[in-house]
Amino acid sequence: MAVFTPVSLEDVTQWITQFPLGKALALKGISSGIENSNFFLTTERGEYVLTIFENLSFDQLPFYLKLMRHLAERGVLVPAPIANNQGELIVALHGKPAAIVTKLEGSSQMAPQPVHCAAVGAMLAKMHLAGLDYPLQQPNLRGLGWWHQTTPQVLPFIPEDKAHLLKTEVHFQEAFAACDTYHQLQVGPVHADLFRNNVMFDGERLTGFFDFYFAGCDTWLFDVAVTVNDWCIDLDTGVLDAARVRALLDAYHAVRPFTAAEHTAWQPMLRAGALRFWLSRLYDFYRPREAEMLTPHDPGHFERILRERIATPAPGLF
Repeated sequence: MAVFTPVSLEDVTQWITQFPLGKALALKGISSGIENSNFFLTTERGEYVLTIFENLSFDQLPFYLKLMRHLAERGVLVPAPIANNQGELIVALHGKPAAIVTKLEGSSQMAPQPVHCAAVGAMLAKMHLAGLDYPLQQPNLRGLGWWHQTTPQVLPFIPEDKAHLLKTEVHFQEAFAACDTYHQLQVGPVHADLFRNNVMFDGERLTGFFDFYFAGCDTWLFDVAVTVNDWCIDLDTGVLDAARVRALLDAYHAVRPFTAAEHTAWQPMLRAGALRFWLSRLYDFYRPREAEMLTPHDPGHFERILRERIATPAPGLF
């Protein structure tokens, strides 16, 4: 992600001796993203990713890293966290929490076809089921509570038509979250940020999901909606591609069948997924933090998606 905390190979050379990875040979900052400082790390034992966490605390991080380990042990394709010689997954670097995970093979598929969407849908369902017995609990930190807290911080920066849309949609989602249908939805650990750049492929073979640092306990349907809103759209317009939507949903349903309540909640949840990222991009755009390599994402992208989801019904879950 963006580099907020500069780290040199010299900084890592002594620090890494507490891990069973041999000597550090190379370190390269990763420029995409806006939350943490990430680096490709080459050691005598192989290729890894080093993350320094800029927002999450030492107390919050066990949820994410232990979830990744839990999923990996159950056959879900995710990076495996590396413990140090004392068995710790989180170790301070430059006074901030840091972790090392294995690097996935392959590359991101930025022009997905139905075959890629089907692979994502099947693995997402497998991930949800694998998380059922995960013992730690943490809410989605970018859920409804965060929407309420953040909306007043961005309203002064946006014109009246956008402000009206934002306030109206937050009100709609608040009412939806209070209804009986919402409370019938299956809840468990979710990725909550499963965009194209957080999945790796080798050709048509999915090699892994990564970047679990927005994960939390939320409805599984929200996770599906966030994923569809990125993998199954025309990027210029936000319009859903029916073939990709069908491939992803059918593959998910074959592993973990959708429920009647989820079918009822599908359209509001697609709007919730769009709202969450429109609001976070507004916040990052108008109230940015300093970083060495930071380019905030365009908020207009998810505004278009939200308006499209309100205007046009999406293909059903089944």
